[in-house]
Amino acid sequence: MTASESKTAKPLAGWRVLVPRGGPWGDGVAASLRSQGAVPVVAPLINFAPTTDQDSLDAALARLQAGEYDWLTVTSATTVDVLFAHRVDIPAKTKVAAVGETTAAALQAVGYEVALVPEQDNSAKGMAQQLIALEPEPRRVLTLRSEIAKPVLTESLIAAGHHVDSVVAYRTVGVPVTERILRDVENGRINAILITSGSVAEQVRQQFPSIPDSTLLAAIGPRTASDARRAGLPISIVADRQTVDALIDAVSHFTLPHAADEFAP
Repeated sequence: MTASESKTAKPLAGWRVLVPRGGPWGDGVAASLRSQGAVPVVAPLINFAPTTDQDSLDAALARLQAGEYDWLTVTSATTVDVLFAHRVDIPAKTKVAAVGETTAAALQAVGYEVALVPEQDNSAKGMAQQLIALEPEPRRVLTLRSEIAKPVLTESLIAAGHHVDSVVAYRTVGVPVTERILRDVENGRINAILITSGSVAEQVRQQFPSIPDSTLLAAIGPRTASDARRAGLPISIVADRQTVDALIDAVSHFTLPHAADEFAP
């Protein structure tokens, strides 16, 4: 194999990329990065904690399993983890809407069927618009969300005449990074940081006050890029689709900013 062929086969050879979440998601992203030649640095910046109102969640999930809802909306893969952890059996009559391809894939991976994914705008607003267009008559909808999620979806559906139960499924909490990770970011030894949500963006801004200009900040989609810029991050790359594969592909089109001292002690 020639040098040019090797570069084509491994477009991220020599890159060190920070993966901001751990668990199965982080493992999957790390594997994808390795397949492209990168060295993934898994450094969870956020984690997820139980809701502070477990009784309301339990009651909503009981209504869901009893078939009281026409639609369930799912706006993150973490919500899928909550459904799976509670061993929720979604009735066939209840349709499931996923905010994007990543969330849809997470639902399907644990056996849930997905009836709707926004065709263009992978956001709460895009989901609301498509669901409203699909359902002109009032329907009963359960929206499961993060504690910090903006009520865009719920408010849009209610304004359109639907009956909505909006329930907090989990809380997002920050996780401090190690001194080594902080030093590697500040010294430019991390070539790219994946920004996969507004919560991750906020933690990047808070935990890494001195990010070198050479470090690429890559957002998983336009909505996340907008959230990151509001948090004060200079986003370098925006994936055209809200999927990890699209994000990694977008990074792979850039040239490694510097490589001479990547693995210096």
